[in-house]
Amino acid sequence: MPKRRPDHVPTRSCAVCRTSHPKREMLRLVRAADGSVDRDDTGRKPGRGTYICQDPACREPARSAAAIKRALGAEPAPGAFEIEVNDAPA
Repeated sequence: MPKRRPDHVPTRSCAVCRTSHPKREMLRLVRAADGSVDRDDTGRKPGRGTYICQDPACREPARSAAAIKRALGAEPAPGAFEIEVNDAPA
């Protein structure tokens, strides 16, 4: 099997806005076997996954919940994709 190109950056499409972004910059949500939808910070949880980009409009709960339901076929857990802002000025 050939080695990957060192400059290769995997991309994924946002479930809300449908634009492509680097995979590492996106939030992954996973539907587990029991039907629950949870945040996957490691990117390695088993189950059906979808990605949400960093755009604040895509993180809006009403808009993103509909896209997640369409992509995964299940409702997300409350607070599953909320952003923690740590770079606020002191």
